[in-house]
Amino acid sequence: MGASLGGALKQPLRDRLSLWLLPLQLEPEMGLALLSDQERAWCRQLPEVLQARYRTSRALLRQRLAPLLRLAPEAVPLHSPPGAPPRLAPGAGFVSLSHSRQQLLLGWSPQPIGVDLEWAQRPLLAEALAQRFFPLAEQRQLQAMAPEARSRAVLESWVRKEAAIKWRGSSLASDLRHWQFDSVCQQLIHLEAGWRPLSHCSLRDGWLCAVVGDGVGPGIWG
Repeated sequence: MGASLGGALKQPLRDRLSLWLLPLQLEPEMGLALLSDQERAWCRQLPEVLQARYRTSRALLRQRLAPLLRLAPEAVPLHSPPGAPPRLAPGAGFVSLSHSRQQLLLGWSPQPIGVDLEWAQRPLLAEALAQRFFPLAEQRQLQAMAPEARSRAVLESWVRKEAAIKWRGSSLASDLRHWQFDSVCQQLIHLEAGWRPLSHCSLRDGWLCAVVGDGVGPGIWG
């Protein structure tokens, strides 16, 4: 079984944000070998169509965290049941993950973070999406943009907001409407709670990658 969430840990080798953008691919046997006993049990309980994504994403997360935490992959103190945000033992930092199509974005930080990714060329009805989910002040900023710039701005705002929701541990259904991205000052704002977390969004290999949290920036890409 993997290390418990209460076990003793060495100091992580890094003290700043680390990010990985990876293909969501790994040989099944290797993936299973990297998981904890509990994760293998959770994996077996999932519908077959979901097993590969769960097995691969958690195995790749363990594989990337292992050298940073100076542990074997299966010993990384990760608690990551299906459908729940992954978390590490106290002292091991904070993690977040996002997958889209066959791509995976992983993030680790000494402080709470959230990450999200989306294909930059994803077709979307930008104006309809903004009218349905974005605050009026943000809609007005978007309406002043050219159509092509507006589509990109809507998608970038969306991934930042999804990352912010993961950072807070809330949900899209309950919290999306409360988040506003001010494109003029490049600031995420929670209109009810007043949170103004740092956020960063970059284009990598055709993917928009967003990260939100205290002290975030471009990060170290692995």
